[in-house]
Amino acid sequence: MNDPHTVQTDTPRSPASRRVSPWWRALAIVLLLVLMLGWAASASLYEQLKAQVGHLQAKVANVPQIRHIAVLLDDQGAPAMLVTMDPQTGVLQLQRLNEVKEGREDSMQLWAVKDGQPPRSLGVIESKFKTLQLPAQEASLAGVAELAISVEDKGGVPEAQGPRLPWLFKGALVHKAI
Repeated sequence: MNDPHTVQTDTPRSPASRRVSPWWRALAIVLLLVLMLGWAASASLYEQLKAQVGHLQAKVANVPQIRHIAVLLDDQGAPAMLVTMDPQTGVLQLQRLNEVKEGREDSMQLWAVKDGQPPRSLGVIESKFKTLQLPAQEASLAGVAELAISVEDKGGVPEAQGPRLPWLFKGALVHKAI
């Protein structure tokens, strides 16, 4: 019963019709190569980014972190001395902003002034240069409201004696929150 109008569905396909087109195989290989190149590029970029972040973190660790700053003013209100504190180095950095110098028999002495307490000496300024450093710990500035400079006899005075007043320079100490 071979009727020309009926369709036969159970005829086996030839092996040639089951094969994948060479164009599809080439496309699959190209897409696989593109995928592998994309993965390699993203892995490389990720490693470069990690290296850059590590490098920048190391640079930031070496940058001074100024946490305390004061501008000391003279009796006319003009800036006379800039004082900064970097707790990493443990020094007070002083920069003269005017031309006032000590006399031959005088020294300038830096004082920490807290409300209701006697001034505490932070050190004697012995250098005539524009910038100088005094060793200090961050704890020595805890609760300090102002910094001041007095003129004392050569070599400074003991803290128990206290400063000679009036202050030569005086200014508020700002504690940065970082």
